[in-house]
Amino acid sequence: MRVLAVADSDSYLKWAACLLGDLPEGCVTELVVVRTPIAPSPEQIAAAVRGTRGEGRSGRQGGGPDEGPDEGPDEGQDGGRPPVLSARSVRRLAERTKPDVILVACTGPVVDVLVAEVLAGLRPRPVFVSGLPGISVPATEKAWLFRSGCDLFVVHSEREVTEFAAIAGRLGGGGVVGLARLPFLRPEAGMGSGNRVVFATQAKVPRERERRERILLSLAELAEHRPDLDVVVKLRALEGERQTHNERHHYQRLWREMGEPGRLTFAAGSMQEQLERAAGFVTVSSTAALEAIAMGVPSLVLRDFGVSAEMINLVFEGSDLLGTMEELAKGDFRTASPAWCAANYFHPAERDSWTGLLAGLVAGPRTPARSLLDGPGHAAARRRARLRVEVPPKMLRAGYRAKRRMRRYLRSLT
Repeated sequence: MRVLAVADSDSYLKWAACLLGDLPEGCVTELVVVRTPIAPSPEQIAAAVRGTRGEGRSGRQGGGPDEGPDEGPDEGQDGGRPPVLSARSVRRLAERTKPDVILVACTGPVVDVLVAEVLAGLRPRPVFVSGLPGISVPATEKAWLFRSGCDLFVVHSEREVTEFAAIAGRLGGGGVVGLARLPFLRPEAGMGSGNRVVFATQAKVPRERERRERILLSLAELAEHRPDLDVVVKLRALEGERQTHNERHHYQRLWREMGEPGRLTFAAGSMQEQLERAAGFVTVSSTAALEAIAMGVPSLVLRDFGVSAEMINLVFEGSDLLGTMEELAKGDFRTASPAWCAANYFHPAERDSWTGLLAGLVAGPRTPARSLLDGPGHAAARRRARLRVEVPPKMLRAGYRAKRRMRRYLRSLT
């Protein structure tokens, strides 16, 4: 079985690179990044694929004769890193290699436009697979709609399978829902015996600057009370790097603007490497909490700003990990409830269904999934999404800036 994986951002790239490792022996895999405004930097790419089956599994090693005059050599090819390709190059790669499966590991609008337009009409038609790279509770209709053109939708807990299957039954469209254990949960990697406390940032929450400053001050208070600990703010991206979601108040920039009132370290790169030296872990809402649990690192999920779908921490109810910044400052970390773990992301490996479902889709006759976003009602959104994958990011950002300036000018005339 030949599998082509296409990712568009740092978190999806890490997920795809790890998920390829679940495939049976003998599968031929290729991993590429589609060029978009949120494409990861070379450093992010290297960190995402390090130690995975995706490391060194690039689709092309250098430019080829099919490159048009508007395309230079692909980025990120040195050291075996997956290359960054334009949408047109991804299409040509698929035409040339004829994969049995295309794993579309991308944000929702990019999944939709790749499957419905950029990669449409491939012969023979591959099985399209998509999914979500982390915690997906509660399940949302939006996530299903964008991926309803895919034949297999991969999620990572029995609860998520149940919730998305219910959405599929209600809305229709799409393919089957498969279960996979989150591929980067490695229980053998660490035992929480280091001298480091790791705070995993989340780009989307909390949004407010004041709340982020409070978190930093609580971490600084912990560092002051426990000089034996190194307190590390683990960033998803350095300043200036792109990530899956925009981050208005970057923690490192905030700390600098606050005058650095304490002893904190900021680091990017591999979360696993940080956790291997961790005595404690804290987050507001991050899939990295699951990595910490798997590695036996005592943890804390902050509930100071509420426990809700909006804070993306609802899934941690009943985990015994919810706590406050006051408890953080005291170094009060906890162990997750075994019952919660069994129901959320730590199911036995034999419960995984996605590879079996995939093999059946590849081998047998099948009816291609039907996207619920086909038709004129979504045409304008698809055109915008296609711009994201076809127009070079610098040119696209310049266009957005010109559009904003024109809007401000027109408002000034009214």
